[in-house]
Amino acid sequence: MTFDKLISLCKPIDVSGPEPSSIGMLRQDSRKVEPGDVFIAIKGFQVDGHSFIDDAIANGASIVICEEPFYSDEEVCVVEVPNTRSLVGPLAQAFYDNPAKKLTLVGITGTNGKTTVANLVYQTLQKLGKKPSLLGTVAKRIGNQELESKLTTSDPIELAADMAQMVKAGSTHLVMEVSSHALDQQRVNGIDFQIAAFTNLSHDHLDYHHDLKSYAESKKKLFDNLSPDATAVINGDDDQASFIVMDCPAEVIDFSFKKALKVDCQVLSNNMDGLVVRIGKVMVESPLVGTFNAYNLSQAFLVCQSMGYDSEEVKEALESSNGAAGRLERVKGSGEKGNPVVLVDYAHTPDALENVASTLADIKAEQQQFHIVFGCGGNRDKTKRPKMANIAERYADKVTATSDNPRDEDPDAIIDDIMEGFDDPKAITRITNRKKAIEQAIIEGNDNTLILIAGKGHETYQKVAGKRHDFDDRAIARAALGNRNMNPKNEDT
Repeated sequence: MTFDKLISLCKPIDVSGPEPSSIGMLRQDSRKVEPGDVFIAIKGFQVDGHSFIDDAIANGASIVICEEPFYSDEEVCVVEVPNTRSLVGPLAQAFYDNPAKKLTLVGITGTNGKTTVANLVYQTLQKLGKKPSLLGTVAKRIGNQELESKLTTSDPIELAADMAQMVKAGSTHLVMEVSSHALDQQRVNGIDFQIAAFTNLSHDHLDYHHDLKSYAESKKKLFDNLSPDATAVINGDDDQASFIVMDCPAEVIDFSFKKALKVDCQVLSNNMDGLVVRIGKVMVESPLVGTFNAYNLSQAFLVCQSMGYDSEEVKEALESSNGAAGRLERVKGSGEKGNPVVLVDYAHTPDALENVASTLADIKAEQQQFHIVFGCGGNRDKTKRPKMANIAERYADKVTATSDNPRDEDPDAIIDDIMEGFDDPKAITRITNRKKAIEQAIIEGNDNTLILIAGKGHETYQKVAGKRHDFDDRAIARAALGNRNMNPKNEDT
């Protein structure tokens, strides 16, 4: 990028200091600045990047972009702008030669379901012969490379760098989850989505947004910023649907299982073997289970259809797609040799837990005992803890309250909050150690037991006392099932 191009993009209030001979990388973190780099000072929610301008200059920044007047004796160009946060996205795209414009972009937002919908769209596009990439909660997939995803939606600089790698790898499409935090923090500024999808909105992230109205307003930004030639695929059965698309300039395709909208949908079959869903006039069979997955399947189908692909080809591709890891994922070895059936799910909000619990309660065998093992995350909205307890107690025959990711909170204090939501706390098993809770549930179960381990799903770590430890619900359950089979007391007689 040239200096003149940089200045034209910034539309500065003031420019002072020398013009650099060359321009390096764009940085938000002063610790990552190298000689010649551009440091952009962002006023964050916990720290202000303006406090680290001197550090960035000491590390060799040739240009500093900031919102406040700043003078330095060093050889550095200072560019003062009205708002650095809104600028970093477009700047990052320009630094990487506008990769977003070289991809078909699909953005999916909502409280629950966005990871499953994103993965279904990604898998369907693959089966249609396209070369998609994926950015989301479970992982980022750039071409054939899979990398760990630390945030649902990356910061604008990392996002632009990832997109540039996708273009280089030959990707034609990018399917990405777009979080409310990312929308509120303008992380997707400078990106034009051709398709945006809204799954639903329920109680979550209120520690950040404070109330449901603010949370909905953040989600709405994705749709307000669509162009008239874009498409919005909307779950019309959600209470917030009409608000989300109130000012949307794009074509709106809303679907419903309950009322007359643009696309009429119907669940024809729903059991442990999978779903049969009618989406408009197309019947889709899927190995996924549950009414909530009927919504996910419908949304994924309509997203792909709105890209112009043949409905029958989308149907065929979608039917062999299995969604996201850790979403009602059956643990290998469960339901075999007298073992209980064990399912792992990411449900960590009241709405998600109710969706999964009600589904399993409806489709389990009549003689099966339903056992839910769950916890709640630390340093997050405390009001959902008793709500999740109430849901688990309503649907399960047995409940074990345990830890999730305590983070910096006392695990037992979190479980105390959970226990407040039970009508009969004496009937609840309480085991703080999550590994022991999973193991005990599996050892005590039998071939007439259905166990749901909820809250962490695909995660391969647990955060305790601020430290990250290796921990995978699926691996723990798999090992417990193996140990159970080796115990003669648990063999069939």
